[in-house]
Amino acid sequence: MLYQAFPRKVALYVEDLIGHEEPDEFGLPSKRHQSCLGAMLWLAEEGYLRFDSTIQFQALDQAVLTEKAFQRLTRAVPDLPPAAEALPPSVRRVHASLAHQLRDALKSGHGDRLARLAGLLFESSLTSLRHDD
Repeated sequence: MLYQAFPRKVALYVEDLIGHEEPDEFGLPSKRHQSCLGAMLWLAEEGYLRFDSTIQFQALDQAVLTEKAFQRLTRAVPDLPPAAEALPPSVRRVHASLAHQLRDALKSGHGDRLARLAGLLFESSLTSLRHDD
C-alpha cells in the first residue's frame, strides 16, 4: 500500500492490510491485529518506513516508505518467468520489480513464493530466486 502511494504520506490502517478482526472479550485487538501493528512498528524501527504517530491501535498516521525500502522494492528480481520475455521492455521492467512480484504472489496465494520474496526485501542485495513454483 505504501509503495503504491509513494511518495505521498498516508494513514496505514491495520484493517486495510489484514481485514476486520473482532476484538477479544476485553475489547483489546486480536493477536493477529497486534502482530500486524507490531510488524509495522518494527519496519519503522528498522528504517523501512516513517510515520508521524499512531492512531490508537488502529493505524500509523502519515506513513511513507523510506528511500531504503523504495529502492529495494523497485529492484528487479532475477529469473522472471518465461512468459515475461514476450512483454514490452517497459512492462517487463515493472513485472520484474520485487514489489510487483510480491503483489503477484500475494494475489495468487502462493505462500512459499511470498515468503521467499519477502526474505529478499531484507537482504542487502538480491540473490537468485528460482521459478520452481
